[in-house]
Amino acid sequence: MSTLDELSPDEYRARYETLKAKGQGKSFADQAEGALAPASMAENLIIHTETIPGGWYWATEIPRGQTLRILNSGGTGAVSAVLWNADDISERYNAGDTVKIQWTAKLGKGRVLLSDMGRALASITDDTCGAHDAIAGCSTPFSNQRKYGQAGLRNSRDNFRLAAAKFGMGVKDVPPVMTFFAGVGTDDAGGLVWQPGATKQGDYVDLRAEMNLIVALSNCPHPLDPSPDYAPQPVEAIVWQSPPPGPDDLCRTATDEAVRAFENTDPLFNSGRAI
Repeated sequence: MSTLDELSPDEYRARYETLKAKGQGKSFADQAEGALAPASMAENLIIHTETIPGGWYWATEIPRGQTLRILNSGGTGAVSAVLWNADDISERYNAGDTVKIQWTAKLGKGRVLLSDMGRALASITDDTCGAHDAIAGCSTPFSNQRKYGQAGLRNSRDNFRLAAAKFGMGVKDVPPVMTFFAGVGTDDAGGLVWQPGATKQGDYVDLRAEMNLIVALSNCPHPLDPSPDYAPQPVEAIVWQSPPPGPDDLCRTATDEAVRAFENTDPLFNSGRAI
């Protein structure tokens, strides 16, 4: 078998197209549909439940193997998230690599949130919504002023700065975010547009921690949401003890890129200690 350095340009292109088709194609969608049915989240599996009021944030540590369920109990327009490696906070969620390496900005069930070191931070093991935004970013003081004509409204950028400070981090440690329950799509010209009705009250997404994490969530309206009212509703964050992944776990096996991410991640823990 030829090494990558020995491939011709045509062979490189063929390999690229094969990987892209696998990452984007119908085969992945077929695997994700109905797969990874979560274990019943019985009361005895719930470790902690937190209500995040509209406009506010919450940050916590989640050990590898536990799952965070973000429940859109109030039908709010967006919940933004940032993840850090709790054992080395210099490693954190990387939006660019998460989208690029998995060949899609449409992140949902079966996809993985990647770090800036090519490792798996969390897996999306269940998702009733399918409308999430990995590109447009979160609200800022400027975006709130422009949308609502009012200063002083809480925003996600400042929320994440406050959350980071609680763990000894500063502004430079807050990367571009992932936003759940955000109906962001594209128009014919490739511009980002809001898709009304893409989310509903009661939707949830499950994030299984693939390493020891610091997770911060911010419950503020998305900057592209055209609603003239600043009225985010409460959401629930539920940490629960999910079952361990099996050898055929979709998030770990669906794409070559995911396999490599876990090959980079698991050795940190298989040695009996986190690095």
